[in-house]
Amino acid sequence: MKFTKMHGIGNDYIYVYTEEETVKDPAAVSVRVSDRHKGIGADGLILIGKNHDGLFTMDIYNADGSRGKMCGNGIRCVGKYLYDRGLTKGLKEIDVATLSGVKHLSLKCEEGVCVGATVNMGAPMFNAQDIPVDADVSERGKLSTGNSVYNVFPVSMGNPHCVVFADEAPLNLKSLDDLDIEKIGPRFERSAAFPESVNTEFVLTEDEHTISMRVWERGSGETMACGTGACAAAVQAIATGRVKKGTVRVKLLGGDLEIFWDGGDVLMTGPCETICVGEVLI
Repeated sequence: MKFTKMHGIGNDYIYVYTEEETVKDPAAVSVRVSDRHKGIGADGLILIGKNHDGLFTMDIYNADGSRGKMCGNGIRCVGKYLYDRGLTKGLKEIDVATLSGVKHLSLKCEEGVCVGATVNMGAPMFNAQDIPVDADVSERGKLSTGNSVYNVFPVSMGNPHCVVFADEAPLNLKSLDDLDIEKIGPRFERSAAFPESVNTEFVLTEDEHTISMRVWERGSGETMACGTGACAAAVQAIATGRVKKGTVRVKLLGGDLEIFWDGGDVLMTGPCETICVGEVLI
């Protein structure tokens, strides 16, 4: 199987173009190629194709084989894949269909190569049934897990997110370096309050335009970055008055993203990079 490995600020996936390659069991393939010792190594597998309407499509499988609905860093790389191979016919404004709806990309290109993109991620959803999250947890903003009670801010950006401001009780952190995410992250991921599991963002506010975060992604564990997670964190930081409305710089382990939100659709801007191309036996 021919593949391309790309990353958006460290959030790396294996990309396969299904117009040229057949992937019979993508869940199993994702588990195999994502293994960082026995496979290629990635946060998951992303299949690029076309639907019956002629739109480009993105299908996501996490490292554990579970299905993903949307990936902000991944979709920028999809745009790069399509543009760099001439599949957009030179167009820098493209639409990509995902399980979370059609997303519009504005590609940033230099010398014929896509180096980044701004993605319209759509409007955040706060209703419990849309996230989804237990209605009581959504209303009270409290989640009990691991013998601790957290102030939580659930939101959907096409997939479920739970934002936790790490400088508050019970964490009371001054630095995210002190976060025991390997212990705490799985508790959120497996919480019965989130029937479809959840991505959890642990956030610190640095100034009125900047936040930093670490993320525990459902099905993948901690990743270097999460685009939809950065959107969720910025939206909730704005909604709760921790930062100002407009453009927020989100600092992640793999790099920075710019998230714009003024109450409507969320715009995410960031880089994308090809790591390697090759063939893998499946």
